Amino acid sequence: MLGIQLPRAFPGEQAPPVEARLYNGQMPSDVAVLQQTIAECRLCPRLVRYREEVAATKRAAYRDCEYWGRPVPSLGSDNARLLIVGLAPAAHGGNRTGRMFTGDRSGDFLFGTLHRFGFANQAGSREPADGLRLLDTYITAAVHCAPPENRPLPEEFATCRRYLKQELRLLQNVSVVVVLGRIAWQELLRARKELNLSVPHPLPPFAHAASCPLDTGTTMICSYHPSQQNTSTGRLTQTMFDEVFRKARSLVGE
Repeated sequence: MLGIQLPRAFPGEQAPPVEARLYNGQMPSDVAVLQQTIAECRLCPRLVRYREEVAATKRAAYRDCEYWGRPVPSLGSDNARLLIVGLAPAAHGGNRTGRMFTGDRSGDFLFGTLHRFGFANQAGSREPADGLRLLDTYITAAVHCAPPENRPLPEEFATCRRYLKQELRLLQNVSVVVVLGRIAWQELLRARKELNLSVPHPLPPFAHAASCPLDTGTTMICSYHPSQQNTSTGRLTQTMFDEVFRKARSLVGE
């Protein structure tokens, strides 16, 4: 174990059922402990207020749903060869369901693509008990709480980076990293720098489907984020997204 200190549940509350978001405890122990820590984090006051306010007020379409309203843990297992880094959970997506990319349009676009290239067992995900399994894949985010206007502050990125760095230490089999958007790209490189891991030099510009080696055994592939705004305006098409994961599939292997 890594000696991670687990925060206690909030006063008067039970600890959150994180294992329901981790494929019923599928994650190995060190990674599962880290995700429990993430799910109980209260280090960013602005994000705590916002995520809990959204969970209390809800969107009309989900008024009968019980919102998660906490930091959203990562999903996958620590022997994954493909690592996907996103931005942050959606207020009425992951913040509602408690699972990364689950229950919103971005997730529909992402999981459909992952399924097509053999990285997920099904093409969609609506809630944590729907049977979704990632295959050889681990999904995390630069920030684990839903932020106002989808814009975390610099200090919130810095605070949450401790979790991404811990995951980079734990995920020893990763050979391909797909970053979803320029911000995820920046945060991955910052985390690697803080861990004294190699980064490309000179740093190539962010561009969709661009790839470069991070070290002798790991390749980074850039993608536009599959946000509803990007997919509905045509900035990111299915063909463009397929190009990214076709590269990932080729590099990871069957």
